[in-house]
Amino acid sequence: MSSLSISAADSLQQYEVRFESMFDPGRAMSFPCDHEGHVDLDSLPMRARNNYLFARAMVGKDYLPPAILKH
Repeated sequence: MSSLSISAADSLQQYEVRFESMFDPGRAMSFPCDHEGHVDLDSLPMRARNNYLFARAMVGKDYLPPAILKH
């Protein structure tokens, strides 16, 4: 693994994009991302990818705009 790949992997482990429910406090979906909130869809399992796309599509309907959190 190159140092660039290791650096990118480390970056994805340090941040998460979190979608909080508008109606059910404590219900949220979160996914690994980089410092700008970009999610590597290719690295997500199919179920997580589908959940991410669903949460993103439901912003303003069921979820608040996502927040980028650092671990």
